[in-house]
Amino acid sequence: MLTTTPPMVRPVRLAPPHRFSREDYHAIAKAGILGEDDRVELIAGEIITQTPIGTAHAGLVNRLNQILIHLARGRGVVSVQNPIALDLFSEPQPDLALLRPKPDFYASSHPEPGDVLLLVEVADTSLAFDREEKIPLYAAAGIPEVWLVDLVGKSISVFRRPAQGTYTEVTRHRSGATISVPGLPDASLAVNDLAM
Repeated sequence: MLTTTPPMVRPVRLAPPHRFSREDYHAIAKAGILGEDDRVELIAGEIITQTPIGTAHAGLVNRLNQILIHLARGRGVVSVQNPIALDLFSEPQPDLALLRPKPDFYASSHPEPGDVLLLVEVADTSLAFDREEKIPLYAAAGIPEVWLVDLVGKSISVFRRPAQGTYTEVTRHRSGATISVPGLPDASLAVNDLAM
């Protein structure tokens, strides 16, 4: 019986995916392809669909918003689920941002990394994406501090001191802990106040 060896199949090399710039992203929106109510964000050149917001997530963002506004008392702008112009290829929409005060409240341009005192991501189903994709982008952009609130694990991971694309200080806080709020020297947040 004659046997033949199947021909060797070479893997097909696909071109790398197209990376959208922030300029492309805004042009797509301006053309009407993306609507203002579409839940998307630009992450490392990719337009990512955000997961639907559940009630526990929404309630915690509302609670954190109220706490941060009270603590800032006009010394910062608290921004809820609004864009941050991170770099040429990323425009994430963190759940909360504590920004340096600006007279026009960022009406003339989205905040950039130098405007950010703190970013907060609240996660249940998005925990892995936030930790593995967004946190490294924030570190690479030099965002001084990020809080990742884990609804399932009932904890807050605090990422501080970005250097060479990573955070050099990472701490995890649970019930009973208190976290100082960057940019507000006399302000702190009690994890218990989040009622997770």
